[in-house]
Parts: sequence; C-alpha cells; structure tokens
Amino acid sequence: MLPFLDIILVGQHGWGVTYSSAEICALKGSTVDMSCTYTYPSTVQRVQNRFWFTKESNGVYTDLRTDPQYSGRVQYNCVNNICTLRITDLRESDSAEYKFRFITDQEGGSFTGYYGVRLNSLQASTRWAELICHSSCLLPGYLRYIWYKNGRIIQGQTSSYCSVYFTPTDSFSCAVEGHENFRSPPLYAPKLPSVSVSPSAEIVEGSSVTLTCSSDANPAANYTWYKKNGNPDLQPLSKDPQLVFSSIQSSDSGEYYCTAENELGRRTSKYIYIDVKYAPKLPSVSVNPSAEIVEDSSVTLTCSSDANPAANYTWYKENEESPKASGQIFIITDFRAEHSGNYSYDTVLLASLDLD
Repeated sequence: MLPFLDIILVGQHGWGVTYSSAEICALKGSTVDMSCTYTYPSTVQRVQNRFWFTKESNGVYTDLRTDPQYSGRVQYNCVNNICTLRITDLRESDSAEYKFRFITDQEGGSFTGYYGVRLNSLQASTRWAELICHSSCLLPGYLRYIWYKNGRIIQGQTSSYCSVYFTPTDSFSCAVEGHENFRSPPLYAPKLPSVSVSPSAEIVEGSSVTLTCSSDANPAANYTWYKKNGNPDLQPLSKDPQLVFSSIQSSDSGEYYCTAENELGRRTSKYIYIDVKYAPKLPSVSVNPSAEIVEDSSVTLTCSSDANPAANYTWYKENEESPKASGQIFIITDFRAEHSGNYSYDTVLLASLDLD
C-alpha cells in the first residue's frame, strides 16, 4: 500500500468527509483498508446509516455490503465518526473510486464525500520482459553486466540481456561490472499522473480550455483521457497528453481523468472536476392556477432558467420600468383588474395574465 497526503473536503455548516488517502495501490488477492472521518452539525441527533459505495445512478447509491461484486469480501468498522472499509481477496475489477456517504435523522441531512479514494488493484508477477543493456559507445573486450531490480542485484544475470518477471511497482537498471557507480537510468512504470487545467481561473462557456496529464515514467508514458459517466466501457476522448476544448460547452462539465501507460505498467490519475459557467438560457414560466383567473384569487408565477451560476430573477410588467418583484416565484395574493397584462423577465415575455 502506498501512502499519500490527506485529502479534506469540508461541506457547508459543519458537514464534511476527510479521506485518509487519495489513492491506494494494492496487489490482487491481498487485503486493503481505507478510512475516513466524517463530521456534521451539532443539531444532528443521530446518524441513521453510513456506507461506502462505488456505484450511483439517479441519486440511488449501492452500499458495497449489498453489491454482489463484493459479496463476502467487505467489512465496515465505524467508531466515533471514523469509518474504515476493508476489502479482502482483492480483484482487478475492484479498481474504482470509493466514496463514503452518511445519512442522519435531520431532514435533508445526508452527505457524500465528493472526492473519494482511488483504488488500483494490481496483478503481481504476471508480466514478463526482456531487457537489453547497451552503451552509446563500443566497449572493448568481454564484458560482464550487473542487473538491478529495485536497487538490488539480480543474481545469475551477467549478460547484456536480462529476462525478468515484474510488477508495475518494480524498477530496473544495469551497469558494467567494475563500473557499478555508472548505472543506467532506471526503467519503471508511470508514477501517479498529475492533471492541470489552463486557464486556472473560472471556465466560461465558449472559451478555450486545455487539460494536461503528466507522469514520471521511463520509458515515457502514453496518455489517454476519459470523462467519468458511469459507463464501464468508456471511450477515450484523447490519446495525447493534452485534452483541448477549443470552445467548451456547458455539456462538457463533469469529472475527467487520464491514464499513463508504458511497457511496465499503467496508472490512473485522480478525478478533476470541470465546472463550465454560462449565462441564463431562455427562461420558462408556469402559472398557477393554469385555468381562468378570477378576481380576488391568488396567482403564482414561477420562472426557471438553466444557468451556472444560478440566475437571479426580477419580474417586470409591460410598460412599467420599476420591477414588480424579485426571486424565482412571484405571487399575486389578491388578483385584480390592474394586475392584468404581460409579465417579463429581462425583456423576455413570460406570461400574459387576464382577468376573467
């Protein structure tokens, strides 16, 4: 298991989840633990449920304890606002992002840690490679070579060729006997990729945005970009280090990640969330009641518009400069003849009210 810095996500008004690791690497067949600390406001009396999940669809979360993929392999240990997930007999299919969710007795009192723990399940000792140690100049005489795996000498390997089994965590280098201080640069699988966004400021619809993936690897890594959408058979968006949006759209908002791969292994980056800001779309309005409007009745106008960030609403009556109301909902409690007319939001006609 590889240690990483803590990632902390604290929600508003005391809601929060702190994960102990951002990413965990573990071998197939092993046991892995991941934990988190969760917080909530003092107004909460009781936590009714708490669980880990990897799958969510339309607001429905699948508790790992009920997920057939993990049957008999999952344990929770939750004490004093700390909850640890243990997965035994790790499988390659367990590679996923794990998130924690808790539900309280307070209305609307549930919270999910937005960024989870990325688990990479690695198959150990299943790949084979033939390595060649060569020099940029011709060396005289018969030479014996020394091969190193993770800094230690590989016994019995003295030629310029070395056949080895390896895992993605291994590194290899070589040297000519008698010149051990001049080792070759090590070969190793990609390290955890990092992701950057340009521009780093607010992203506005229609602007140009570039995501860049980079990883320390030798040989150099090949990169692939994906957008997270719950589909296990994701199609790559790009096979370059950079994913470029020449004119980004609101539909491009979401979580993205990249992979870095060479002959010795493959690593997956953490998710990065792209939040595209855009002006309000054409507003729509609903009138209640939708039937005929009679004098002294109550009429409610509701305006809605897709926007990011959320739109502010102001109501106007035709031929009047002063606003009639602000807010998404405009209520006329005692409808009279003078209320009849056309009502608009930002010069867009939304409703025509007539007294019957």
